[in-house]
Amino acid sequence: MAQNGSKTESKFGKVVLAYSGGLDTSVILRWIKERYGAEVIAFTADIGQGEEVAEAKAKALQTGASKAYAIDLRREFVEDFVFPVLRSGATYEGSYLLGTSFARPLIAKKMIEIAEAEGADAVAHGATGKGNDQVRFELSSYALKPDVKVIAPWREWDLRGREDCIAYAREHGIPVPVTKEKPYSTDANMFHISYEGGILEDPWQAPPKGMWQRTTDPEDAPDDPEVVEITFEQGSPVALNGVRAEPVTLLEQANLLAGRHGVGRIDIVENRFVGMKSRGCYETPGGTLIYHAHRAIESLTLDRQVLQLRDELIPKYAGMVYNGFWYAPEREALQTFMDKIQTPVSGVARLKLYKGNLTLLGRKSAQSLYRQDVVTFEEDDVFNQEDADGFIKLTALRLRIAKQLKEGMPADDLSDFIE
Repeated sequence: MAQNGSKTESKFGKVVLAYSGGLDTSVILRWIKERYGAEVIAFTADIGQGEEVAEAKAKALQTGASKAYAIDLRREFVEDFVFPVLRSGATYEGSYLLGTSFARPLIAKKMIEIAEAEGADAVAHGATGKGNDQVRFELSSYALKPDVKVIAPWREWDLRGREDCIAYAREHGIPVPVTKEKPYSTDANMFHISYEGGILEDPWQAPPKGMWQRTTDPEDAPDDPEVVEITFEQGSPVALNGVRAEPVTLLEQANLLAGRHGVGRIDIVENRFVGMKSRGCYETPGGTLIYHAHRAIESLTLDRQVLQLRDELIPKYAGMVYNGFWYAPEREALQTFMDKIQTPVSGVARLKLYKGNLTLLGRKSAQSLYRQDVVTFEEDDVFNQEDADGFIKLTALRLRIAKQLKEGMPADDLSDFIE
């Protein structure tokens, strides 16, 4: 096996480790104790990833942690991270709903809070040196505690992969999972699941049929469509099919509804912040349903210029979230704008779920800017169609002048044309 690194270096009294309970972070826990002579405090965030958080806490203590925290952050995750991003309408590179990106700053926030409460000298994470998560964890940590020290073992040790980690774990009496290794890597929270690495590294290779965990294969989805109504107030979802629910329950129910019909899968090649392209598959059933319902209500309630401006800002906002700048002043300023314009975004959207597809059936709002008496093709008393003549001529003026000049007409000959 590869050596586990150099001798014990600079001492830390306490280190708070973001701990998942898996092989990597269990090895990291023991490695930090040996390398830095530190007391390790494990922190496991419950953001609805489906893992046994209590089990992770027990394993951390068995592996050598002096203390272990397991904190239920689901409500904070949905209210302060999921819903704000959904209100913004943001997707990264047109399709990714950012589920991993905005989970990391919440974990970092709680990790820093624990570090300050425990008087820890440093925080640590298990992200690799090739990915985005190292940036997200560390930018968030530095923004919240500028003098924090960060330990990133994958950038420091000379363990090079899973086999080295298994060998290290066995040597140090760390339980090694006996479950069959999946040929790809997953990361889950209650908003989505990501799949990367392994056989997915070949973008020509289709995802394994049994890979997806939260969505039915569209080919096996129910033969009967299902209609769902989502109610919004000021841009946030508050009810499904007319029944109000608190944020965590609403997202869970939306996941079940959309997942049953195979809605919410994407397979993309994205551009990581660190400079490389990466193939990722993402499963976001409830988020996809809410996203499209939200856009439907916005189409009724947002002024044209406001909506266009917001859509122009989406790539910037999404880039900030994706690249780890959640706590940066520019993201916070943009969030203020995004939330401000959501004030009139209240109403109900009706959608049909069927074999992996979402079809919008209807939308309504008491704040609607849509006026049937204005847009109708029938006779009306509110719009003079003759007014369109002057509007079109004024709009076309610069185009007409440019064409005439291009054809060589002298400037003093343009007067008749402009009249």
